Amino acid sequence: MSIDILMTDHPAWRSDGTVSRRPIQVDAHTTWLVEADKGQVNWTVHSGTGAPPTIDVFALPSATPMPAAPLHTGLSTLGQVGRISNPSLWDALATAIVRQVIRARQARKLYQEFCDRFGDRIALSDQSDIHTFPTPDRMLTLSDAEFTGCGMAFKRRSLRCAAEAYLAHGQTWTELAPSVLVKELQTIPGIGPWSAGAAVADFSHDWSLYPYGDLAVRTWAGHAAPDYAWPGDEASFARTWRRVTGEHLGTYTVFTLAFGCRQAGAV
Repeated sequence: MSIDILMTDHPAWRSDGTVSRRPIQVDAHTTWLVEADKGQVNWTVHSGTGAPPTIDVFALPSATPMPAAPLHTGLSTLGQVGRISNPSLWDALATAIVRQVIRARQARKLYQEFCDRFGDRIALSDQSDIHTFPTPDRMLTLSDAEFTGCGMAFKRRSLRCAAEAYLAHGQTWTELAPSVLVKELQTIPGIGPWSAGAAVADFSHDWSLYPYGDLAVRTWAGHAAPDYAWPGDEASFARTWRRVTGEHLGTYTVFTLAFGCRQAGAV
């Protein structure tokens, strides 16, 4: 496997300035710790057995669709982009809820504090530790005060509803086609098209389902192709994005988000 950039956009990633680490729960019994250092990726199993999660590699099309030429040129400097698909639909769903409405940096802060207070601990070799996101069962034991104490009061209802729904339907949901899963997740109170699309893209790596009209894509498309006349509003941008990216919509979407990660210093 050869990659030039490993995306660390998921809020579970933590960096000490040199090494980036992330705990990844595969299922109720298996958790891996991934460490990325200067392009080298190492896996350590914390609990359970089985193979580690996969790193999917994305590449731009070799033949540039003409409407996408300015965007293609701006993104081509990234090379091969790698990203770890989220093996836990629960974590993908909960992460999308945490990310609702607020900016990525604030979502990362809230997510990590929530993990530190209520998640399972993984001891690191340097005597520090890192924590996983709370399981749906653990989520349902938390009091209103515990949500409020770490700034998550406004996410409380959605996370509880998601935990209840996941415990009831999670196994069935993981077997659905991604496009069907996006619709199913919207039956949960507090989950709309943005949250469902973001969760399923994280889980399935079908980036054509990501809410590509959102602020992140609009912002970084403007940076990658500054001379292109991108519409400013979400609906008009989404229509333009579909037309410009054509059959490579998912690839250009994930590359644009990777471009944003690099610009923000998150890769």
